[in-house]
Amino acid sequence: MFNHVYNGKTVLVTGHTGFKGSWLSIWLSMLGANVVGYALDPISSRDNFSVSNVSKHLLADIRADLRATETLDNVIQKYKPEIVFHLAAQPLVKRSYIEPKETYETNVMGTINLLESIRNSSSVKTAIFITSDKCYENIEQIWGYRETDRMGGYDPYSSSKGCMELVVSSWRNSFFNPKEYSIHGKTIATVRAGNVIGGGDWSENRLIPDCIRFIEEGRDIEIRSPKATRPWEHVLEPLSGYLRLGQLMIEKPTNFYDCYNFGPDITANKTVWEVVNKVISCYGKGKAVDVSNSADVHEANLLYVDPTKAYVKLGWHPVLSLDEAISYTVGWYKEYLISENMYDYCVSQINRFFTKGEQVWVQ
Repeated sequence: MFNHVYNGKTVLVTGHTGFKGSWLSIWLSMLGANVVGYALDPISSRDNFSVSNVSKHLLADIRADLRATETLDNVIQKYKPEIVFHLAAQPLVKRSYIEPKETYETNVMGTINLLESIRNSSSVKTAIFITSDKCYENIEQIWGYRETDRMGGYDPYSSSKGCMELVVSSWRNSFFNPKEYSIHGKTIATVRAGNVIGGGDWSENRLIPDCIRFIEEGRDIEIRSPKATRPWEHVLEPLSGYLRLGQLMIEKPTNFYDCYNFGPDITANKTVWEVVNKVISCYGKGKAVDVSNSADVHEANLLYVDPTKAYVKLGWHPVLSLDEAISYTVGWYKEYLISENMYDYCVSQINRFFTKGEQVWVQ
C-alpha cells in the first residue's frame, strides 16, 4: 500500500482518539508506521478508538491539549516524527455556537501551535492539515466548491476551519515556501472532505451516530434537517486520499504543496432523509420522523466539494457507492455489539476497501 513509504516512519497523528483519527492510526499501523498519538480522551467508551484498543498498536498514546504548547513541543522533540497528520479539532457545528471561543482557540490557535512546533523541529518533513468542506464561503450553489473558491463560514465552527486554511497558507508562504525547500526541507498541505460516515463515531448531533442511538434504544429516529443535502462518503475514502497525498509529498516534496478536496461522486449527494432511510433498510429496523424546527441554529442545506483536482493531480478516486458506504458503516455498528476484536474487523474493512480501490486508483 502507498509504495511502502510509511513503513518504519514515525508519524504524529493529532486527534488520534477521534473518529477519523482512530481509523487513520489503525491504517498507518497496518502500513508499518510508528504512530505517536496526541489528543484528548475519546468522548465515549464505545468509540472506535476504545473498542478497537487502538492504543495497544501505537508507539505512544499521549493525552494532551493542542493549546499546551510546551507539551506539544516536547512530544515532537522527544519522538522526532517525520510525518504529521493534524486532525485534532473541536469538530461540531452546534457545539461551536455554545463554545465559540474554545472552538477558535482549538481549531485556529491549536493549528498555529502545531505549525510553530513543526517549524522548530528538525525531524518533521511532511505535514497534512485536515480542515473541512465547511471552510468555504457557502452560497449554497448547486455545483461543487473548488480549491480556489473563497474561504468563509457562517457558524463559528465553519469559520474556524476557513481560518485554519488561511493560517496554513500563510505559514506555507512565509516559512515553508516551496521555492526555498532546500533551506527548510518541509512540505505542507491542507485537505478538505465532505460529510464522513463510518463505524465507531458517537459524536453528538451527527446523523449516523444519532440514527444508531435511536435504533439501539428502540426509538423513532428524529430528523432535524430532512431536506439538507450532503456529499456522503465513508471515512476510508478521504483517509485513502490523505495517505496517497502523503506518499506523493514524501516522494516528490516540492510538487504537491497545496490544498485538496476529497469528496464522493456526485451521485452520493443525497438528502438527510434519504440517507436515514438507507441506514434503516441496511440495519433492518428503525423508523424516521421529521422534527425540523425553524428556530434551530443555522446549518447549510446544500454543500458539495469538487474533487477533480485530487483526481487529476493525485490519481485518487472514490471507491465506494453510497449504498456500500452505508453497508460498511452499519456493519461496524452491528459487529461491535457481538465482537471482542474490533481492531481486526477494522483491518478487514480497510483491506477490503483497498483491494477494491486498486481497481480505480491511478498508481
